[in-house]
Amino acid sequence: MQRIVIAITGASGSIYARILLDKLVKLNKQWAELSVVMTDNAKSVWHTELGNHDYSNYQGIRFYEKNDFNAPFASGSGQYNTMIIIPCSMGTMGRIATGISNDLITRAADVMLKERGKLICVARETPYNLVHIRNMETITLAGGIICPATPSFYSKPATVEALASTVVDRVLDLAGFSVESYRWGKE
Repeated sequence: MQRIVIAITGASGSIYARILLDKLVKLNKQWAELSVVMTDNAKSVWHTELGNHDYSNYQGIRFYEKNDFNAPFASGSGQYNTMIIIPCSMGTMGRIATGISNDLITRAADVMLKERGKLICVARETPYNLVHIRNMETITLAGGIICPATPSFYSKPATVEALASTVVDRVLDLAGFSVESYRWGKE
């Protein structure tokens, strides 16, 4: 059973975070604990992009403030094994790559890397500059996974939700969850 933390930053792409939370609620038999931390910008972007504050309506999920260093996943002794940052801003990625733990998200990412847990950063930016690419390389070399929010089209998604789900399903696969989704070469 996984102990998982979801971090939501202020990059565009709140739909990815919402779909991930919706799917994780349905997959509640596959995790023991699910925690979320959002930046203030993430809350603002969520409202701008999705037109609501529904992030506060999830049952069974514990939310933490961005500076709550007493959160269990701020320490390796908390034994969280997976962290997904979705969407992951380039600023957050830069702080993680350089070891700056100035908030709960960057501290938790640092913990994931030092404890050899699974850190998945869903990068949401285009185009990338060389600093972005080098930060992605640094995180990858440290054991993290960079999963750009690049949807796939071979499943012929008919809605924006279905298109965004192609990214979220890939993230869930990377995190080790058993999900039903389109699989290449299978009908």
